[in-house]
Amino acid sequence: MSKERSLSAPSELPKRADARKNREKLIEIAALAFSEQGSTASLEDIARRAGVGIGTLYRHFPTREHLVEMVYRRELEILATAATELLAKKRADLALEEWMHCFVSYMAAKRGMASSLKLLFTSNSTLFTEGSTLLHQTFNRLITAAVETGLIKSDIIADDVLNALFGIYSIPEGPDWRDRADRLVRLVMDGLRAPSTA
Repeated sequence: MSKERSLSAPSELPKRADARKNREKLIEIAALAFSEQGSTASLEDIARRAGVGIGTLYRHFPTREHLVEMVYRRELEILATAATELLAKKRADLALEEWMHCFVSYMAAKRGMASSLKLLFTSNSTLFTEGSTLLHQTFNRLITAAVETGLIKSDIIADDVLNALFGIYSIPEGPDWRDRADRLVRLVMDGLRAPSTA
């Protein structure tokens, strides 16, 4: 009996590993699709680009909203991780600026998920409370590091700057959306830098 169980275990492990890999790939591709195509991104296309069947997608994510929630969580985690990595490798003001460009990518994906996020907000407000807290903590860490090194003005309030960046969301859809968003980041950074580093 025990011998049979030990024989079956190796075949189950690859299945679990494959399932986990498929799930992660679907979330990654979905984030890209939402950024590129917005609300028109189809689940069928996401499954195809991830190299799986639509049935596999629905096994992991029974509804579009389930997938959107995981993409939303992933994008926030990427922002938090990016802040840590950038601060470890770059001068604080450059880390802040590069993180802001990462934030543009987050906003692009968020715009593509807008209708589903509205549905999620009514059923899972905790998700957005936790997400907002993580985002503000992450940005405050970047601003504090840049202020402490004298690279940006000392009277900067992180929440004010983050609110300005959220203006990216209101830029009208169009082929130049990303360029306009990146220009806004440069404009914000020009206003933040201390006179000696401008």
